[in-house]
Amino acid sequence: MTLSTVLPRGHRTLPAERRRRGFTLADPLGALAILSAVAVVALWVMNQGGPLSLTTPDRATGSLGLLTGLLASDLMVLQVIMLARIPWVERSWGHDLLTRRHRWIGFASFWLMTAHVVLFAVERAVREPDAMLDALVRVFITDSWMLFATVGTILLIMVVVTSIRTARRRLRYEAWHLIHLYSYAGIAATFPHTFVDGADFHETWTRIYWWCLYGFAFAVTLLYRLALPAWRSFYHRLRVESVVTEVPGVVSVTAQGHRLDKMKTASGQFFIWRFLDGPGWSRGNPYTLSAAPTRDRLRITIKAAGDGSERAARLKPGTRVLIEGPYGTLTARRRRQPRMLLIAAGIGITPMRALLEDTDYAPGEVTLIYRYSETQHAVFADELREIAARRGVELIFLPGPRRADTSWQATGPAHLTDDAQVFKDLVPDIPHCDIYVCGPPTWITAVRKAADGAGAHRDNIHTEEFAW
Repeated sequence: MTLSTVLPRGHRTLPAERRRRGFTLADPLGALAILSAVAVVALWVMNQGGPLSLTTPDRATGSLGLLTGLLASDLMVLQVIMLARIPWVERSWGHDLLTRRHRWIGFASFWLMTAHVVLFAVERAVREPDAMLDALVRVFITDSWMLFATVGTILLIMVVVTSIRTARRRLRYEAWHLIHLYSYAGIAATFPHTFVDGADFHETWTRIYWWCLYGFAFAVTLLYRLALPAWRSFYHRLRVESVVTEVPGVVSVTAQGHRLDKMKTASGQFFIWRFLDGPGWSRGNPYTLSAAPTRDRLRITIKAAGDGSERAARLKPGTRVLIEGPYGTLTARRRRQPRMLLIAAGIGITPMRALLEDTDYAPGEVTLIYRYSETQHAVFADELREIAARRGVELIFLPGPRRADTSWQATGPAHLTDDAQVFKDLVPDIPHCDIYVCGPPTWITAVRKAADGAGAHRDNIHTEEFAW
């Protein structure tokens, strides 16, 4: 353990308006999502008769097959809306939480879609037991738009399978991202058969509901995933200014642009970056700012971990840059307590470095704990010491291999004490801190558990995972 700077802790009290959480747009979003599923069930009851449609085996399988298909479609569209990069949705929930909910809803949609396929296959088999094969061929291939629906379902299954954590570990980010884009094609391919083949879609209110839902999803995706990033890239005209090696395998890229302050970017946020340096430029990568944003410059720091990140070291000054963002809520805007504890592991130091630079705090109000495996991997060590000395930050370096998968600590003297007690020893007033955490997912989980054991309130723990 190394203490670079230790200054008295501050006792400043934040203004009451910053301590209150109050009502945000996040509050009604979950209710609206649930309401959409309720609306689907209500439309099914109106058109199918609800329990009355379950009186015979063939009617029951067909009716339940319709219900599961409708719910699967509703959840698929909700997934698209959740990750359409709508600014107020991102600010309200945060990208991490949206990604987790997107994943849960995705798996729920998958199983409902599977039930939909199986139930309709069973219905046709029960209706035509003597011509079962012909019945299945019609329902999955020759009926109106059903071949498109079958292809779309296969694409969606492929996306779901590659979203399982074990499968993601075997894929590079760039490959996973490309496969994930097929979900849009899958949803689009399954769309026509619901309107042409589904008798229930002939009802006026049903058609209005689904056209509005699909239309809204298409509009916000077009606006926020394509039009807005294209406009910002065109207007701000970013180009690579410099590429600097920080430590082996890690480089900082500084981009210069026009009136970047108009984006109102905050330290701790990230962008999706595309460098126009040759083949592969279309695959964007998320990188967090590693320095406070200025009127004409943004800096990111990249660890070589995939095709895109490895290319960063070879970028030339003048290379054009396309951006999406800013995204993320790991910012000082979430601060509610008089003190801050920043804790990072590895390349997770990037947002913490930016937060230290321009956040409003007094000497003694901030502690930074930085975990890294070896001294040569300590990114920004000198910059952190300079900021700590200038602004009165308590800086704690914890080098060495991780003690265990369930621990946030490094091996060393601290192994005699449990994780929560180490927090209490290092930061005695941790219950009165906003805690900002960035690093690998399992490490973040260990930090959360230890901080909770040390008395921190869960609402005061803010995280950003370097995972996909």
